Amino acid sequence: MAHFRSECKIAAAQSRDTGQAAWIYPRTAQSGKNWTPVNMVLNQHLMNTAPALAVDVAGDLAAVVSQLTVYPVKSCAGVQVKQALLTETGLQWDRAWMVVDAQGDFLTQREQPRMALVQPQLRHFEMILRAPGMLALHVALDQAEAPARVQLWNEDIAAYDLGAIAAQWFTDFLGTPARLVRFDPAHRRISSLAWTGGIEALNQFNDGFPVLVISQASLDQFNEKLLAQGVPAVGMARFRPNIVLGSPANGPALMAHDEDRLDQVQIATAQGVVRLRPVKPCARCPIPNIDPATALSSPQVGDTLQGYRQDGRVDGAVTFGMNAIVLAGIDCVLKVGQPVGASYRFE
Repeated sequence: MAHFRSECKIAAAQSRDTGQAAWIYPRTAQSGKNWTPVNMVLNQHLMNTAPALAVDVAGDLAAVVSQLTVYPVKSCAGVQVKQALLTETGLQWDRAWMVVDAQGDFLTQREQPRMALVQPQLRHFEMILRAPGMLALHVALDQAEAPARVQLWNEDIAAYDLGAIAAQWFTDFLGTPARLVRFDPAHRRISSLAWTGGIEALNQFNDGFPVLVISQASLDQFNEKLLAQGVPAVGMARFRPNIVLGSPANGPALMAHDEDRLDQVQIATAQGVVRLRPVKPCARCPIPNIDPATALSSPQVGDTLQGYRQDGRVDGAVTFGMNAIVLAGIDCVLKVGQPVGASYRFE
C-alpha cells in the first residue's frame, strides 16, 4: 500500500464545540500545490479563538452561509459540516474519491441510484463508508494502492486505485463490478476556460467546477411549486450544493435565484475574505429526482424544474444553482453563519 508523501502544513484545528479533531492537509511532495491529508491535532487558536478580521464584504446584497456540505465520494451522500477549509479545488475532501466501473468509467446515481445511500463519515485518520446491509468500509485518508487512469465525462484523469477490499464492497452493494479511486493530487484538472474567462480554476472529481452555490430562497420557491401540485417538498440534498446562501437576520431577504445574477460572492472569514465567482449555471440531469433517503425516483421533481428553469445560457438546459470558481481565500476556513456580500453582474 502506498501513501501520499508530504511535508506538513497546518490547515485545520480541533473543534472546541465538539471536541473532535479536524484535519491537517499538507502539500504533496509531487505537486507542491494540492492538498492531501495527514491527520494531526492542532491547538484551537486558529479556527476557534482567532479574532475576526475587520473585513468589509458589503455589496449589492447581503447573505449568510447557512449550510456547508462536502461530498467526499462523487455521487454518494454528502456530509454537512459546520466549517470547512477552502482549497484551490474547492472545499477540502470534496469529490476526492470516485467510483468507477471495470473499464474505469465513472459511475453516478444516474446509472446507480443506490449510490445515494452510501453515507461517508470523516474521522481523524479515515473515511468510513456505510450502506444498508453492508459492513462499514474503512478507508485511510492517505491511502493509495496503485496508479490508475479513469474517465470522467470526456476526460482521462490520473488517479489511485484503493484496492480489492474497497472494490468488493462497492461491487457487492451496487451489484455490478466497481472500484473506488482517489484523485491524484499531482493531476491538474482545469475547469472550462470558456466559462471561467481564462482563469485556471482547478477541481477534482467534480462535474467541472470547484464549488456549487445555491440560495435557500431558490429551494423555497421550488418547493412552493411542488406543493401547489400536491407533491411533497424536497430537501436541499437533492441539488448537492457545497455552499447554501441564506438571508441575513437583519436585512432584505434573498430572492429566488439571486445566485444566477451575481458577479462575485465575498465571505468574511477569520483568515481574510473569500472571493468566489459564479461562472456557469448548473445544468441538471435526473439526479434531483432521486430521493437521497430511499434512492427512489420522483419524476415530478425534474418535470417541475422543466416547467420554469430552462436556461438560454446553456442552450435551454434546465439549471438550478451556479458553479463557482475560487478567486481568493485559499486556506481560509468557511463557517456556517459567516456574513456574505455579493455584487450583481451587469452585462
